[in-house]
Amino acid sequence: MFPPDPALPPPAPEAQAHSQALRERIGEVIAESGGWIGFDRYMDLALYAPGLGYYAGGAAKLGASGDFVTAPELSSLFSATLARQLAELLPLVGGDVLELGAGSGRMAADLLLALDALGRLPARYLIVELSGNLRARQQQRIAALPDRVAGRVQWLDRLPERFIGAIVANEVLDALPVHLIVRRDEGDFERGVVRGRDGFAFDDRAMPDGELLRAARTLDLPAPYLTEIALEARGLIRSLAALLERGVLLFVDYGFGEAEYYHPQRSRGTLMCHYRHRAHDDPFFLPGLQDITAHVDFSAVARTGLECGLTLLGYTTQAYFLINLGITELLARTPPERPADYLPLSAQVQKLLSPSEMGELFKVIALGRGVEPPLSGFVRGDLSRLL
Repeated sequence: MFPPDPALPPPAPEAQAHSQALRERIGEVIAESGGWIGFDRYMDLALYAPGLGYYAGGAAKLGASGDFVTAPELSSLFSATLARQLAELLPLVGGDVLELGAGSGRMAADLLLALDALGRLPARYLIVELSGNLRARQQQRIAALPDRVAGRVQWLDRLPERFIGAIVANEVLDALPVHLIVRRDEGDFERGVVRGRDGFAFDDRAMPDGELLRAARTLDLPAPYLTEIALEARGLIRSLAALLERGVLLFVDYGFGEAEYYHPQRSRGTLMCHYRHRAHDDPFFLPGLQDITAHVDFSAVARTGLECGLTLLGYTTQAYFLINLGITELLARTPPERPADYLPLSAQVQKLLSPSEMGELFKVIALGRGVEPPLSGFVRGDLSRLL
């Protein structure tokens, strides 16, 4: 298979062999399932199959040598600003910080250093990380921190039964498997995956009665229309709400409220793949070597949280959130008279805030229990009316 951009070099032979092994494993699952699996199952295997999935394998994912760049990887000012929100919350609710899917560990390290500087280090900084490879990278990064900081970090294999404090997740919801649904004049169908002569292919089937069909029927969509429904993201919110005794869930991700997510003009959905910093829409390209994502329906996130007894504490763009918390003030601590230091930071902040970069597409949502608004990150630019 050739890269979606012909200018990209093909993967190394060992990477191609890795992808082929995952293709064979997915093929076995399809055969065991009667010749068809939902796309959510395909996406789960492509990303998380033990030892083979994109996040379970050993290839670099983040940064210049990987496939995409996240805000914490782009600039330490992102985490330093986020730390201000956590520093405000922790004295109010007590407890710890829990990060879901910590990637390279860059955000955890920068958050801890910033909280230490603010005098707000939590007693524990917990990380739930299912990838052994990523956990090893995180541990290596955290080990380089001062002992008083590194000693507070613990890794968990699963969510705790009870939790008090702040739960943070950056670009986690978009990486959870999604169902693909197709609306036609004759009804709603689930798009699944079959194995054909030339590899994997899509195949649509009628949906049985259940949560997916009920969710699809609530959407006011024209026909024909292809889109995603993220039942697993809703399940995660339910699980977090069940364990949260007091505190806040804080998610940063790209997406929209329901009206914009399911806009009539977005009739091909939001599914996107990332390979070596190129975006394309073929989820069957080199499984195991590329990321597969879908934008987040923040209305569904908020609605699920409210149904579980949580309070919506704020919803805004990443730009407003960071500005409200003083990212420009943090930038100003580096004098422009030192251009070698200031100009790179200024360029990073521009990418974090610019509407044409990450500033508007990325949103921040806060759900809580036992916490009263307002939170400083949402004092201006709150978009809760759009949920």
